[in-house]
Amino acid sequence: MESYTIGQAARLLGVSVDTARRWADADRFPTRRDGTRRMVDGPDLAAFCVAVAQESGDGDETPYTSVRNAFPGIVTGVRLGAVEAQVEIQSGPHRIVSLLTREAVEELGLEVGARATARVKSTSVFVDRA
Repeated sequence: MESYTIGQAARLLGVSVDTARRWADADRFPTRRDGTRRMVDGPDLAAFCVAVAQESGDGDETPYTSVRNAFPGIVTGVRLGAVEAQVEIQSGPHRIVSLLTREAVEELGLEVGARATARVKSTSVFVDRA
């Protein structure tokens, strides 16, 4: 299972490190200590990313951009079929769903809580494991 520092979690959430720390201090998502570092387990961060995106609603004025149509985020869902797979990524307020082969998902090691980047070209979405 992948884990993230507070700084990495902040980048994935699209907020400052101070905001992520305040949210953790307010028990909005669980953290644990690994030596001197506070860590967030991937599945916990994935669930929190979804909750924050749903809270923000349509009235959120925070600007989010992507460079070269790249959406770095965290995997929040994986559905595996016999040959096909569906991967859901939360990138800030953006929810991106990609259909790809089961083999690709397995080769990339995509699972809930893993960092991934969705790259969008025309009508296709390509996923890179971070």
